[in-house]
Amino acid sequence: MELRPDQLVAQAGKQPLQPAYLIAGPETLHVLEAADAIRARARADGAEREVFELDGRDIDWDALSASFSAPGLFASRRLIEVRLPSGKPGKVGAEVISGFCADPPPDTHLMIVADEWSKAHQTKWVEALSRCGVVSIAWALKPHELAGWIDRRLRERGLRATPEAVQGLAERVEGNLLAAAQEIDKLALLAPEGTLDLEAMQSLVADAARYDVFRLVESALSGQAAQVRRMLAGLRAEGEQVAGLMPMVIRELLRAAALARAQARGANLAAEMKSQGLWEARQAPFKRALQRHATPLRWNRLAAYASRVDRAAKGRAAGDPWQLLERLLLAIAETPATRLLAGAAR
Repeated sequence: MELRPDQLVAQAGKQPLQPAYLIAGPETLHVLEAADAIRARARADGAEREVFELDGRDIDWDALSASFSAPGLFASRRLIEVRLPSGKPGKVGAEVISGFCADPPPDTHLMIVADEWSKAHQTKWVEALSRCGVVSIAWALKPHELAGWIDRRLRERGLRATPEAVQGLAERVEGNLLAAAQEIDKLALLAPEGTLDLEAMQSLVADAARYDVFRLVESALSGQAAQVRRMLAGLRAEGEQVAGLMPMVIRELLRAAALARAQARGANLAAEMKSQGLWEARQAPFKRALQRHATPLRWNRLAAYASRVDRAAKGRAAGDPWQLLERLLLAIAETPATRLLAGAAR
């Protein structure tokens, strides 16, 4: 069967454990909470837990297979957890998992936890697991869904907030559910009785937005100019230095330039993204950026400007590094502007 992560959490507290579970997806908080619910139920049932994870490039599938029929050292019931970040067990792993699902050993439960997930992962071993157990995929929350999620989470913690306060918290956490959950847990301890308004929310909640360079570049690629400005201001206020941000900025620009070259020569863009290490959840920002800036020459010029920003940040070129970085990122976020390209040529 298939269940949403929140449904799985609710079920784990009320019903006996199923023989097998697959918990996967890009929304880390929901994956963690669903997996924790299964672990908690297994502990409550007195089950012994055994973990298999990547060792080098692969899991020891032979050892896992042998473990299915081996007796527990300290308990008759067992939870065997397989941590599979890519969500792809390979041919041997798929056979081992399918074999377990075809004839699950008594008092043994298998839980597979993965980070990456897409429709391409929906293969025969997943179908086999779904027939004997539960598949729960934690899809990334869409931006317009965040406020509703925060409101439900607040109510689950016994809190009420005005729509303006909920939106204020959503803007602060910038889509980071882990940060939102932490702030809501803090509010549950600190908030006075009654409905929180925007002013009360702002006074109680620290600025939990994760102004890291990874999300900064992703926002620029996605065309979110206003968010770029806000995140840059946050990074600067936190005491970050432009020189420390530039390696990631330059790396992502070079990656975009390589994708633009592949697109220009008619290559399979999806395959090229995969070869560049971009899993499906990370591809959308690059696709949007390539629609705005389609030519390799454009990306080469942006990379050249990034080099200028880097030199300024290290005191080797003139200009305010923060101002130059903002110009660069806004040029990525917006449609092509000749002003930046003229600057890159100097």
